Amino acid sequence: MSEVLGKMEKPEAAQFKDGRKLFFVPLIVTPLGEDETITGLVTQYWKEVAEQLKNLENKLSQIKRIYHELLPGEESVNQLEMMKIGSFGIVQSLISDGAEICAIEDDEIMREFLDWNLCLSMQLQSSKVFKKLYDFFQESVSQRNEHLAKRIDETLQGDESAVLFMREGHRVQFPSDVQIFYVAPPALDALQRALREQQEKAHKHEPDSSEQESSDAKPEQTDAAADAAS
Repeated sequence: MSEVLGKMEKPEAAQFKDGRKLFFVPLIVTPLGEDETITGLVTQYWKEVAEQLKNLENKLSQIKRIYHELLPGEESVNQLEMMKIGSFGIVQSLISDGAEICAIEDDEIMREFLDWNLCLSMQLQSSKVFKKLYDFFQESVSQRNEHLAKRIDETLQGDESAVLFMREGHRVQFPSDVQIFYVAPPALDALQRALREQQEKAHKHEPDSSEQESSDAKPEQTDAAADAAS
């Protein structure tokens, strides 16, 4: 498993210039119609992400490749704008600077992953059915993660820097020789906290019902993928 590097001090930057480098950016997707506080935090988050990526480029090397989950091909970049995902502006800017979008999703594997997730988002009555669906979902997650890691390994060349936009909690095993730089600007923590608080408030207003048991049992990753499938 690749080593995840923490915040980098300036005197140590030179030792990371050699080898393959991957800048991991947590992909934050929020439902439409958020309140002004969350909208402001989302805007601030992506602004700080852009600043940190530029800082990493200045310290290490220019980003040559762009990886983005849920995009089956280079021609689908405009989907980011239609889905109101804040990474769109950064991706556009990097492409203008010469970076290349590299598709890492297999279309069929991705669709299977999203379809099983949609099945799990239903209000299922049977725990047995839920378990079977969840097993199928986990199988698709493993297959997808293996493909994502393989594509990154195949396309990221020696001493190159790349950026990956992907949700946290993915469990992808990156190639062991790739240095991972986690991009976590200050606004990330504030945004995640605001989203959690909003979710807790929403749950408090939901009526108690045994019909909710199966959906409440869904794992965090399942809930996250559901947003992208909607």
